[in-house]
Amino acid sequence: MPAVYGPDEFQQEFSISGETCARLERYGALLQKWQPKINLISNTTLPDLWQRHMRDSAQLLEHMPMTSGASGPWLDVGSGAGFPGLVLALLQPEHSNAQVQLIESDQRKAIFLREVIRATHAPAQVHTIRVENLVPEKMGGKARLITARAFAPLHQTLEIAAPMTDSSTVFLLLKGQDVDSELTSAAKYRKMTVSQHPSRTNPAGVVLRITEVARV
Repeated sequence: MPAVYGPDEFQQEFSISGETCARLERYGALLQKWQPKINLISNTTLPDLWQRHMRDSAQLLEHMPMTSGASGPWLDVGSGAGFPGLVLALLQPEHSNAQVQLIESDQRKAIFLREVIRATHAPAQVHTIRVENLVPEKMGGKARLITARAFAPLHQTLEIAAPMTDSSTVFLLLKGQDVDSELTSAAKYRKMTVSQHPSRTNPAGVVLRITEVARV
């Protein structure tokens, strides 16, 4: 890992075009501009934006389900500053035509997300609503994919998202050092198939890929 991880390193690692990288740089510039007005991310991580946020989000790309023939929306819950959903959306055009539905209840953050989408032409849409208030009929059916980072403990995430999911929904979640206790707690209430993958950005972190979720 280079001492400084920036756009060039990101472009090489994820094999993206210069155009896509430029759109991500535009996103990063907007975040830097808005950060003093809205606390989008921790100020301490701002100098390491590409490693801590862009790369952290992009690592989910290799674990995403195939979209060909898939039905139902892709929801990014608790989107905040757009991680991981908006980063993944900007990477999608080179891999599929998937559009992400960004769920963010904070009005100011939602305005920021819409500004980034406008400036980068990201295949994404923002819904200023709490996740528990989503209705499948208004979102195009049950979710085929749910992504999240720093949203809620696993059991709570599964509970809140339950009305929008069924056994075919795939969850891709970025988790930290408490992942084992979260899995133990969630297993009391739900059966699920879980695969864990080491995080590229956090030695104590994992990518959780969860499928076949059903109440016990």
